[in-house]
Amino acid sequence: MSLKSNKDLSRLRRLALASQGLLQTNLFGSGLAGARKAVSHLGYVQIDTISVVERAHHHVLHSRVPKFEPSMTNQMLLDGDIFEYWSHAAAFLPIDDFRFSLPYKHAIKSGQTHWNKHPDRKLMAELLARIRAEGPLRSRDVETKTSNRAGWWDWKPAKKALEQLFMEGDLMVKDRVGFQKNYDLTERVLPNQVNTLMPSLDEFVTHMLDQQLRCHGLVSLKGLTYLRRNTELRNAMKALVNERLVQGLLEQVMLNNGETYFIETGVLEARLPSINKRLLILSPFDNSVIQRDRLKSLFQYDYQIECYVPESQTPVWLFFPAVIVSW
Repeated sequence: MSLKSNKDLSRLRRLALASQGLLQTNLFGSGLAGARKAVSHLGYVQIDTISVVERAHHHVLHSRVPKFEPSMTNQMLLDGDIFEYWSHAAAFLPIDDFRFSLPYKHAIKSGQTHWNKHPDRKLMAELLARIRAEGPLRSRDVETKTSNRAGWWDWKPAKKALEQLFMEGDLMVKDRVGFQKNYDLTERVLPNQVNTLMPSLDEFVTHMLDQQLRCHGLVSLKGLTYLRRNTELRNAMKALVNERLVQGLLEQVMLNNGETYFIETGVLEARLPSINKRLLILSPFDNSVIQRDRLKSLFQYDYQIECYVPESQTPVWLFFPAVIVSW
């Protein structure tokens, strides 16, 4: 169906914000328990090194969870409620979703895709043996002869080796000391009750679709496989969406700009949370705004982050933005 009025567009926007927990004042509860529920509902919270007012992952949870404190993310790691891995970027993820991190780990370990193009297997084996014998390790605990690094992206050999082991699944982040990762063997970090069965492709795309319908309300084919360049995965997702359309479980919505989205059937006719007068300032890495194409087509809002633009192309007026949601 096509949107027929501004009222329809307004309801679609309310659906998107409500699904993100941005209209309700206490959807997830407060404090540590609320933070756990928020991460579970959102599916991931992006971790970013940039800290102006506060780090992005703390900002995301603060916007949704009353009485949230930054120390609670590390507490959730220690308690085994969340784990660190790669979503579309580095992220905290619900521990119940651990098995859906396995396909990417397998792809890296088997050489189907690359994290580091030339991993130092000898150093990796040495570090793995040291952690097995001595316990958790930070990259700063490993001596290095490297100096004059080119920038934050120019990791020393030990850091590269630890990250390769982490991305392949041999190590997990036990906790963080400051912003430093503390790596340990996966079998010592992962709670015993966690499902570790490799999901099939059908299970994986079903998980992704259900998760994003839950936390976004409306989805596009491009957004469902955001920054995932796996052709087989994209084709399977398209097939699943088409199957649910035929079954009547999904319906298609076309915006005035021609962009197509999918929503659960009847969801726009359902009752949505009431509009309130709250004002929220969102991180540029917030789940609700990170997909810039989606943000632009739905809210007609566009932005660019200065730190990702080459200095020669940065206009003097470009700044590190915050997105303001007001209803």
